[in-house]
Amino acid sequence: MPDTKKRRQLLEGLKSLLDAQYILSTQEQLKPFECDGLSVYRELPLVAVLPGSTAEVQAIIMLCHDLAVPLVTRGAGTGLSAGARPHPEGLLLVLTRLSKILDINPKTMTARLEPGVRNLAISEAAAEHCLFYAPDPSSQIACSIGGNIAENAGGVHCLKYGLTVHNILRLKGFSMTGEEVVIGAEGLDSAGFNLQSLIIGSEGMLMVITEITVNLLPKPQHTEVLLAAFDDIATAGQAVSNIIAAGLIPAGLEMMDNNAICAAEDYAHAGYPRDAAAILLIEIDGSTTNVEEQLKIMREVLNNSGLTALKIARDDNERALFWKGRKSAFPAVGRISPDYYCMDGTIPRKALPEVLGFITALSDEYGFLVANVFHAGDGNLHPLILFDANVPGQLESVEEMGGRILEKCIEVGGTITGEHGVGLEKIRQMPLQFTDLEISQFHAVKMAFDPDDLLNPGKNIPMLKHCQEYRALSRNLEPNRLLTQHKTVE
Repeated sequence: MPDTKKRRQLLEGLKSLLDAQYILSTQEQLKPFECDGLSVYRELPLVAVLPGSTAEVQAIIMLCHDLAVPLVTRGAGTGLSAGARPHPEGLLLVLTRLSKILDINPKTMTARLEPGVRNLAISEAAAEHCLFYAPDPSSQIACSIGGNIAENAGGVHCLKYGLTVHNILRLKGFSMTGEEVVIGAEGLDSAGFNLQSLIIGSEGMLMVITEITVNLLPKPQHTEVLLAAFDDIATAGQAVSNIIAAGLIPAGLEMMDNNAICAAEDYAHAGYPRDAAAILLIEIDGSTTNVEEQLKIMREVLNNSGLTALKIARDDNERALFWKGRKSAFPAVGRISPDYYCMDGTIPRKALPEVLGFITALSDEYGFLVANVFHAGDGNLHPLILFDANVPGQLESVEEMGGRILEKCIEVGGTITGEHGVGLEKIRQMPLQFTDLEISQFHAVKMAFDPDDLLNPGKNIPMLKHCQEYRALSRNLEPNRLLTQHKTVE
């Protein structure tokens, strides 16, 4: 139960820092913030606040530290691992009001941003300088750059241009004590340890980010987008490996199976072939000469990889339409199923056919339709398991099935997350990928930044006392008992 005295002290302290309209404490006010995009994990915070300046953020952090109140940072709420689920006895720090683009410098090709800036807004603002920000998750129309930092978001162009971690120059924010922290530099390199790579992807567990400097890139001179259709999903998976083996690094290399194709086509009318078992969306960019050379090689590779049909976008409008279908896949699937459970694992490209076959077998075993959408170029899988949470037992079965997909990713040499993070969703799979020593080191890093364990506690890193139990349950029990037993361990 929440400490009523501490809650009263917290509210009194907040009233001296913020206007009353930005302090949310009633159930009706807090309900919209009870979960992120993974809505099956819900919790109301003790209180939520919406600061409007970095000074207010710092003062709120210091208040929470003084009162030993847990603090969870939230952006747009589009995360998919319950990483931003509130703490029932803590404060939810909502940074959506910090949404200013502070500066765009076309000479250095950089932009300084507050954490609440939408991902798409960066490229929109940089477009007048013929620049763009490369990482582009499917939720880019809504997701914030602060959330992208927390999860190390990728997107359809991450194969060539990298993830968030490859496109950030400098971070500024506060530790849990309220001390200002600056990591990185405006230039290409900075002195000391590469702490940016530690902070980016740390899921809000190490510090609160209030300012980000991103690297911008020149818009390519020429772009071509290809839609390649296949009559077998494993063949499409092998085609991905063949493309990379030929020395081609497309700007984007995405894969969708028939379930995802049909759902996206109904939603976006992108011109996808409904009879294809799978499609690859391939973007090639660069100079006109270079693109023409790559296009010639790409055609040859695809023709030798079991291609059944090939369509090249005729103009900018059709290119945008092809990508609209892919980026609309998640909401499109939501139109054909009451609920879906979105997984996120990463595997070696050579394992794509094997893992796709495994997912198909699980779909038959559990009786749940799966729509597969991948960042195929870097092996980042996003199988969407369709179900109805109103049917008793379906949610538990879907969670179990998802867990088995993640375990398969580990088995083939992959990892349990590519860009959605661990959060609460995958914490039981962490001991299957990492040893006790490694998990102890994760805890040590967490304590170095946050010794009182107040920043987003209980997420990402499992307690060591549970690790052996998780491993034993996953390896020795019948699959249909995994979820129930995992819950009793907690």
